[in-house]
Amino acid sequence: MNNTLLEVERAFEPDEPNARAARRFIADTVAAIGLPSEDALVLGNELVTNVVLHARTEFVVSMALTEDSIRVGVTDQNSRLPIRVNAPLDATSGRGLSIVAALAQRWGVDAHPGGKTVWFELSCQGEKLRAAGFA
Repeated sequence: MNNTLLEVERAFEPDEPNARAARRFIADTVAAIGLPSEDALVLGNELVTNVVLHARTEFVVSMALTEDSIRVGVTDQNSRLPIRVNAPLDATSGRGLSIVAALAQRWGVDAHPGGKTVWFELSCQGEKLRAAGFA
C-alpha cells in the first residue's frame, strides 16, 4: 500500500470566481509538487465545471499524493450522480466525463450521505517526487 506523502483540500462556493480559484488551487498544488500539470489541470477543470453547472453546491477540492499517483477529488452536496454520455458532435457540452475517462489512469464516483465525490488519479514518477523532496 502506498503511503500518502501530501494531502490538501480547500472549500469553494459554486460560482465562476470560485471555480477559477479552485482551478488555481489545483494548478498551484501540482506545480509545487513539481509534477507535469497539463492532464491534472484539464481533468480538474472538468470536475470543477461540472459542480458549478450541475451540482450547484459548495464543493471541496482534495488532492492526495502518494509515491505512485496523485488523486484529485471534488466533493459536492448534491446526491445526483453524474452520467457519462455520448455527446453529439455539434453539442457544446456533455464531454467532460469522457475526457476524464480518456486521460485519467483511474476515475470514479463515490456516493456518500449528502453528496458525492468525483475523483481521478494520475500516475506519478517516484524519481520526480524524490527530486522535489516528497519521497
